[in-house]
Amino acid sequence: MSTSTHGSAHVSSHGKDVLSDLSPLHRQLRRAIPDVYQGFGELHHAAFAEGALDTRTKELIALAIGVVEGCDGCIASHAQAAARAGASRQEAAEAIGVTFLMKGGPATIYGPRAYDAFCEFADAHDAAAASA
Repeated sequence: MSTSTHGSAHVSSHGKDVLSDLSPLHRQLRRAIPDVYQGFGELHHAAFAEGALDTRTKELIALAIGVVEGCDGCIASHAQAAARAGASRQEAAEAIGVTFLMKGGPATIYGPRAYDAFCEFADAHDAAAASA
C-alpha cells in the first residue's frame, strides 16, 4: 500500500479500494435477499436522518463504531459519508481518538486506517469542490 501526504495525490487501500471490493459482493447478495437489503436501507435512512444530531455527527459516530468493531467496510463507507457530510479532518481524528479510550490497542490499528480512509475521501471531496 502506498500513501502520500494528505492534501496532495493520496492513494490508499482503506477507502475507495475497500468499497470497490465489496460492491459486487453486495450486489450478488442483494439479488438473493432483496427484502432484507430494503429493510436495512430503510433503517439506515432513518438512523442518519437529521434530528437532534446532524448527519455529519452521526456519520462520525458510525466511523468510530467501525473502528471499535474492526470493520474495514464500515470504516470506508462511513469515512466517505462523513467527508461528504462536511466533517473536518480534525473532527474525524477526534472521533477516532475516543475509540482509543473505549477499545484500547485494537483501535490504534483500525484508527489510523479510518483516518487514512477519511482523508482519502476528504481529499477527493475537496478536489471536486475546487473544480466546481
